[in-house]
Amino acid sequence: MPSQQETPVKSIVVPFVPDDAPSLLRRLGDRQVPERWQAVDRSAHAPHLVAVPGDGGEGWSAAALVTARPNTAYLKIVDAVGDVRAAVAAVVAHARLRDLAQVKWEGWTADPEDAAAAGFTPLSPPLTQPEGAAGPAAGYVRWLSDGVVAEPPYYGQTTHFTCGAVTALVAQAHAGTLPREALDRQAELTLWRDATNFLACEPVGLGVALRRAWPSSPVAVHLDTERPVLLDHHPEKEQEWRAVLQRASRTEAGRIGVPVDPGHLSMTAVRDAVSRREHVLLLLSLADMQGFDVPHWVLCHGVVPGAVVIEDPWANAATGDTWVDAHLLPVPDASLDTMSTLAPDRFRGAVIIGRPPGRSESGAGPADE
Repeated sequence: MPSQQETPVKSIVVPFVPDDAPSLLRRLGDRQVPERWQAVDRSAHAPHLVAVPGDGGEGWSAAALVTARPNTAYLKIVDAVGDVRAAVAAVVAHARLRDLAQVKWEGWTADPEDAAAAGFTPLSPPLTQPEGAAGPAAGYVRWLSDGVVAEPPYYGQTTHFTCGAVTALVAQAHAGTLPREALDRQAELTLWRDATNFLACEPVGLGVALRRAWPSSPVAVHLDTERPVLLDHHPEKEQEWRAVLQRASRTEAGRIGVPVDPGHLSMTAVRDAVSRREHVLLLLSLADMQGFDVPHWVLCHGVVPGAVVIEDPWANAATGDTWVDAHLLPVPDASLDTMSTLAPDRFRGAVIIGRPPGRSESGAGPADE
């Protein structure tokens, strides 16, 4: 439902047809964006146009190209053209009808004054952008429920294999344990080198590396399988020596006091940990969000009604995905539950980083619902 300050917006929602974009944009008087709208295949992200009818119902006075990752709880405005403020208001109303948590707006052509007038807040610029995914320099967000989620720094992984290290570093920067200026490529590769199982970071090894890097940070691993993980795509000989390293990580976890909980970590437990201002590094498959079954680490750091807010250090440039999608990304609880149940034996892996002793409730961390 619209807030008391919002007037319902009459709009038309139609699928986006790339070949029709140039003539549409000419009619709306905007020649800045047609190349971007047609440059990539956005079909995996359900591209559609939210348009505002013109006076008397003739033609359109405004339109926005809107996309979103599948199985998430947001919409992203790529660009708004024509009467920009009317187009954005129509998208917000469209998102409310779908009971979504959030609308984002890429900053390719967005005017900061238009964004502010529409109730959007600037996103902090990314420290780095994900490898190969050049997004806009700016972005904006509007939450559609009460409360806000405190914003971590956005750092895009600079390799295809350092997602675990990056999520851990971002968690520590968000908690105030690591200075933001120390979140750089040297830190990324150094932590990955200590945590890697070549090339991936498995949960126990990541937890051990975190404890070694920050001895004062409470760390707990949750892994509901005894078998080595993330090895099935390797030949048998390659699996054997990586399994030896994983067993060594378990031994080291016992030696330095990193608990490894063999129970299944529920979504309720994830939400509870985040509500306590703890950070949950969660291992999931990208199949439901990106279309390929690759294990990947994300950071759970906020909660809103019906969704967990994550940081994803990777974006898929081939689909028009950028850091604006990956940053402050709300994922419905049921979707996240499915994504983080990994084959072949339906295990879940996570590392929970508690608040350092003595840190006050007013310290850095996600806002409550």
